[in-house]
Amino acid sequence: MAHSLAAAVSFSPPAARRRLPSQVANVISSWSSVSFNSQMSFVSICSRPSQLRFMICCSAKKETVDKVCMIVKRQLALTDGTSVTGESKFSELGADSLDTVEIVMGLEEEFNITVDETSAQDIATVQDAARLIEKLVLLEKDA
Repeated sequence: MAHSLAAAVSFSPPAARRRLPSQVANVISSWSSVSFNSQMSFVSICSRPSQLRFMICCSAKKETVDKVCMIVKRQLALTDGTSVTGESKFSELGADSLDTVEIVMGLEEEFNITVDETSAQDIATVQDAARLIEKLVLLEKDA
């Protein structure tokens, strides 16, 4: 059984100020997302500029992402022609905060999990939701 690994690395702008001018150019400050696929798993590197934090984590299984896509399409009453992928943001699909709550409730029902409010607020994309679901299902099995 494969386990996913997640790690977070903090980035501190003041640290960049202590560097020599030639070293400051090497600081990553404008990436929004970088992804690459290895043979074992799909790995994503993301930054959230507002939090200045980088996160490296394994993506969810394709089956989980596909199931979440189906639930999102159903909850938002999207047409069959609407493309929903792991990178799809709920807001870009027309979801407001109430829609997002309904999506989370649909996911809880479908996967028989409970998502706490803090975790629910961190869900912005289909991939975020799928990753959280797999984490909660794994924790449920271990309990």
